[in-house]
Amino acid sequence: MTTLHQEHSEHGTHSHGPDCGHTAVRHDDHLDYAHDGHLHREHAGHWDECEPAGHTRHADHEHEHHDECGHARVRHGDHVDYLHDGHRHAAHDDHWDDH
Repeated sequence: MTTLHQEHSEHGTHSHGPDCGHTAVRHDDHLDYAHDGHLHREHAGHWDECEPAGHTRHADHEHEHHDECGHARVRHGDHVDYLHDGHRHAAHDDHWDDH
């Protein structure tokens, strides 16, 4: 999955890390941190918004996510993603997207 590189210039001086209080999300070769509805990653001395480029359907995902399914919930823009098997899943039409 390709991600967009967009510097989060309004991030301020907050540094994410194990004790920052934001949910860490494993994403390929790095960690993203869920903060204010965005996923942030450290990159070259600043924080980027780490967002998927395009729509990626998660094939063969039969598990139904909901408030009590046991997977961590992360607010992402106008919806909630569920952390599952190293992916973020978001409901989309009649399937789940892989964020």
